[in-house]
Amino acid sequence: MSVLPSSLTLGSLTVDTPVVLAPMAGITNAAYRRLCAEQGAGLYVCEMITSRGLVERDETTRNMLVFDELETVRSVQLYGTDPVYVGKATEILCAEYGVAHIDLNFGCPVPKVTRKGGGGALPWKRGLLAEILAAAVAAAAPYDVPVTMKTRKGLDDDHLTYLDAGRIAQEAGCAAIALHGRTVAQAYSGQADWEAIAALVDHVDIPVLGNGDIWEAADAIRMVQQTGAAGVVVGRGCLGRPWLFRDLAAAFAGEEVATLPTLGEVRDVMRRHAELLCQHMGEERGCKEFRKHVSWYLKGFAAGGTLRRSLALVETLAGLEVLLAELDPDEPFPVLELGTPRGRQGSPRNRVVLPEGWLDDTDGRGSHQQEDATEVTGG
Repeated sequence: MSVLPSSLTLGSLTVDTPVVLAPMAGITNAAYRRLCAEQGAGLYVCEMITSRGLVERDETTRNMLVFDELETVRSVQLYGTDPVYVGKATEILCAEYGVAHIDLNFGCPVPKVTRKGGGGALPWKRGLLAEILAAAVAAAAPYDVPVTMKTRKGLDDDHLTYLDAGRIAQEAGCAAIALHGRTVAQAYSGQADWEAIAALVDHVDIPVLGNGDIWEAADAIRMVQQTGAAGVVVGRGCLGRPWLFRDLAAAFAGEEVATLPTLGEVRDVMRRHAELLCQHMGEERGCKEFRKHVSWYLKGFAAGGTLRRSLALVETLAGLEVLLAELDPDEPFPVLELGTPRGRQGSPRNRVVLPEGWLDDTDGRGSHQQEDATEVTGG
């Protein structure tokens, strides 16, 4: 059995556990990042923001760039299709927001993003990808901030890009590359291809982070052992289960752990999550934000439909407290939920929506299409 990595080095930044929380739109805000960080060590990435939105001082974008008072290592994922905007946005993040790590998103499969040549579509244009990465690395260099990139295998099985993307990232000076083992066409369906992650590890000299189908800490260990990845990126697996980061920290420290909280313990985490959201956003908006998490927290538990519906309409912390009191604190964790997918899955797409003529040219230097200032998604 190979020796497990105990930490992750990204340029000048060392992360105590080789685990990264994937940015998820509407999920990984400052409150959720704090909640996860209270459970275990790792790198917790802010929701994805657009380069153009930041450069043009868009209010929605700036409101997303909120950090918790205890968030000492600030990590942000940028989306962009224009090297100039990406470079300027990187400079702003380093100079004005004191970030310690910047990740560039080239993995998003959402049609409104790929239609403009962004997200998972962009690595098809190898030259443009190189320009964007070089601009970000150059802007971050004076601040000694590492730049990484996240990507997918390719557009579909006939248009794979990940090996080229890894080479380009290395040549551009990126500190690491994260690979989601699915194509854009797969979106979140099917199984992640861990063999592709292993192939990328063999192909580049910079650290490779593996992403896809990590539902339990044991999955993360298996991925690292099978692929040689330097660490893992965890997204949907932590929805309604922030204690997964406690399990991950323990697993990478060589301990066998699977946290099985009672419903009473889950209730305590739910309360903490809602309190943090209200601290950061105010009670009305915080409670509204909390609603989307209820079904994830209660997945597999016997809590009745009426109670679930009431929790999903909660408006105040006092009201939440009354409803949480109705949960059976002694109900054991539903072990049948372990190892099962969480969050969105959907079905594969027949075709990836791309700009007209996108596949005709694999270089694309100077051919970028301007992204929307308020694009928010993940991948």
